[in-house]
Amino acid sequence: MHSLCYKHFSKYSLNFNILLHFYRSNLTLLKTLFHVKPAVILGIETSCDDTGCGIVDSTGTVLGEAISSQHNIHLNFGGIIPSVARSLHTSNVTRVCEDAFRSANLKLQDISAVATTVKPGLPMSLDVGTRFGKYLAKIGKKPFIPIHHMEAHALTVRMSHKVDFPYIVLLVSGGHCLLAIVEDVSKFYLLGTTMNNAPGEVFDKIARRLKLRNIPEFSTLNGGLAIETAARKASNVDQFTFTPVMPHQCDCNFSFSGLLNMCGRYIERQEKEYGIIADMIMPNVCNLCAAFQLATVTHICQRTQRALEFIDKMSLFPKDKRTLVVSGGVACNNVLAKALDIISTKLGFNFVRTPPKLCTDNGIMIAWNGVERWNADKGVIRDENDIDKVCVEKKASLGEDWTERVKAANLKCKWIKIREELT
Repeated sequence: MHSLCYKHFSKYSLNFNILLHFYRSNLTLLKTLFHVKPAVILGIETSCDDTGCGIVDSTGTVLGEAISSQHNIHLNFGGIIPSVARSLHTSNVTRVCEDAFRSANLKLQDISAVATTVKPGLPMSLDVGTRFGKYLAKIGKKPFIPIHHMEAHALTVRMSHKVDFPYIVLLVSGGHCLLAIVEDVSKFYLLGTTMNNAPGEVFDKIARRLKLRNIPEFSTLNGGLAIETAARKASNVDQFTFTPVMPHQCDCNFSFSGLLNMCGRYIERQEKEYGIIADMIMPNVCNLCAAFQLATVTHICQRTQRALEFIDKMSLFPKDKRTLVVSGGVACNNVLAKALDIISTKLGFNFVRTPPKLCTDNGIMIAWNGVERWNADKGVIRDENDIDKVCVEKKASLGEDWTERVKAANLKCKWIKIREELT
């Protein structure tokens, strides 16, 4: 009798241990098998000049979204004015959030947690979203998930593509330009970053300097898109030449200030030669846009090539799973995407471009980062006192700094030619 009971007990104990192991190793699949209702995460983004809210469930389904762009307003100022951005965020965040809930046909009580961008970004802008997110978490008695803006950009691609860890990501935007290895939801290794300007910022400055908004077809476009569109109309890309940037420096850092200054000098010469004053447009504007875009893309690709070769040299990725992801606002540039695809193919990497809609700042990417953290149970704050302690940060590095390791590898690269395939 006792022996029989023991056998039954051992059998049940073994089954329980198997189930426990299965639970720990595949929580998402287990929830699906037992029809557990997916978690629903609200994401709030106010790091710069767009107020965005997104609602995403733990399967990656977008349930609702809304966004309020400040682009046209700041266009009139010639750049983003932090105090103006804060005022607009304050005016819009409640309405945008309500619109997102309405599009999802949900209420705050249906949300599992509130994810909000808290770093890096414009402090005045970040503060509006963070205060609002903490307020919703408090009145709804929901967990709060603080989000690193660049981590969100790096992970967004996993919503639409099957991209396994680890992978390398190139983040290019108006405020950042960096290369990093993404090991998991909360572990990143920084291979290189910009030492001065960001590419999106430089595109905007050149577009303003060229007065592209005075040309009707470019008047409503952001700087990067205006330059890309103008470049397609170029008749002679070789009219203006740009000196290669940092071709012999054995790291993955970026520098765009030299290209900016060089382009500025070309504009000054053209203005003097053709007597350009006030709102007049220089006659060779499309050629200059094409040359400047090519120089910028070439620089980004060369630094990215070194990062890919570093990964190979250090055997950091499995040979059959090597992926380069591009994200951020400048990833919308089709010339850059095509060039990166060329580099990746030549070096045996799979190239994945984050969908353009999700490249620019938005609430969906913040909600998805919240989902990733919720599923991994990393960085989810449930105690109200701990939520109150969360503060915004103007600057925040992405992960562990490996830039010196890249330099120490002392890689000498034979640059892959991209121009012939781009033009």
